[in-house]
Amino acid sequence: MRSRRLTGSLTCLVVLSLTAAGCGLSGGSDGSGDGDAKVGNCKVDKGNVGSGKLSGDVKGKITFQTTNLKKDFGGFFNGVIKAFEKAHPGTSVKWIDDPGDNTFTQRVVADAQACTLPDVINLNVVTAKSLTKAGYLLNLDEKDPDAGKPFVPAFWKSSTMTDSSGASVHSVLPWYTGGIMLSYNTDLLKKAGVDPAKPPTTIFGLFADYEKVAKAGKGKFYATVANPIWRIPADWQQMDIKVYSSDGKSFTFADDPKTTEWVAWMKKLYQAGAMPKDSLSSNNDASTPYSQGKIAYGSTNPSYVRFVKQNSPSIYAKTGVGQYPFDALGHTTGAPQYIAAASTSKNAPTALAFAKFLTNAQNQLAWCKDPNVVIFPTTSASLDDPFFQNATGDDPFGQARKLVAEQLKTATAYEITLSPAAQNAIVAQVQLAMQGKKSPEQAVKDAQAKANELLKQGS
Repeated sequence: MRSRRLTGSLTCLVVLSLTAAGCGLSGGSDGSGDGDAKVGNCKVDKGNVGSGKLSGDVKGKITFQTTNLKKDFGGFFNGVIKAFEKAHPGTSVKWIDDPGDNTFTQRVVADAQACTLPDVINLNVVTAKSLTKAGYLLNLDEKDPDAGKPFVPAFWKSSTMTDSSGASVHSVLPWYTGGIMLSYNTDLLKKAGVDPAKPPTTIFGLFADYEKVAKAGKGKFYATVANPIWRIPADWQQMDIKVYSSDGKSFTFADDPKTTEWVAWMKKLYQAGAMPKDSLSSNNDASTPYSQGKIAYGSTNPSYVRFVKQNSPSIYAKTGVGQYPFDALGHTTGAPQYIAAASTSKNAPTALAFAKFLTNAQNQLAWCKDPNVVIFPTTSASLDDPFFQNATGDDPFGQARKLVAEQLKTATAYEITLSPAAQNAIVAQVQLAMQGKKSPEQAVKDAQAKANELLKQGS
């Protein structure tokens, strides 16, 4: 099971389905402010747009918006703000915090259209794409060509958005991200004849281990939970299945025979008892049954390992961690949160300076060390810090942190996302196949057809 969710207040990784077209980015109000250029209907300084580096003094007031972070991390961010203001006398940063609910993109787009977009803003990928396409974020390739130097090269290279001309540009700075790894009950794996020290390198290899667990468990314990919603499209991406067409206007996953083979495996495993029958339509992940010793494989979220340590010491003592299968993709992918500076900012030099300060290696590392959070940085220097690299002994949580930090050095931000409607439609067809109500071949064909219908409708 592959869950990308961070815990606690970091629920802002929820993927939203709104598109730039649906948000109506071409509209706007009359705008305000001095300047010789326009973004939408917003008057902006001509230095904020077009070619050429951004210039100007770092001074004046800016607004900084995060997503659902103030309650748990007020002390940290207030400290960062004070440090920035001390380093740049004459600056003032006002911090606001958005709740990060399902209307987040709509609110941010409305702010952009009304020319009130915060100067520095924390964004998910969907919202960042919408704002970039309409020109509301600074083009860093033009305004600060060296902005990407601190970041993991692969992460920076893949953290691009498409502008109004269709060109790929850097308009955001990658910030914190999650990670992925295998967590498993070593005792249960040994009972099944699976070597915990040799995690599989492919998804189907992992499925073969699930099958061994099913045979050994005989209904007393299982391999994992059944609902495919936790695996679609993540497993497919690792298998390098082309989920979308090149232009993004249609789904193509049914064209790859590996997709049907994947569904056939899911059916086989479900009917062989590798998964609890009542978990097929449940939205609960592996957290609870793993902590109870009922399934062999736990959450893929590193933070979950700490949860097990705190809440189920007996299971933690049996927990091992390993690399999640890279499979045909050859590396892992991340879903980072981003920090961007608005092209509509009246103090763009200050906004960009603060965005870079917030995301620098020192501040990213400091936040990752906060005991209330399990996140990973996107800067090379942070990942090389002893905090991540010097895991000692057999402590699963420390090993998980080291493992994820290492894999992030080659990770990309190219993560496939589905709208909730499309994902639910695909999952429903796979569930029918797992129950034996459809053949895997027919389920895959029907899933693609239904997903394409939704895509055409903008859902």
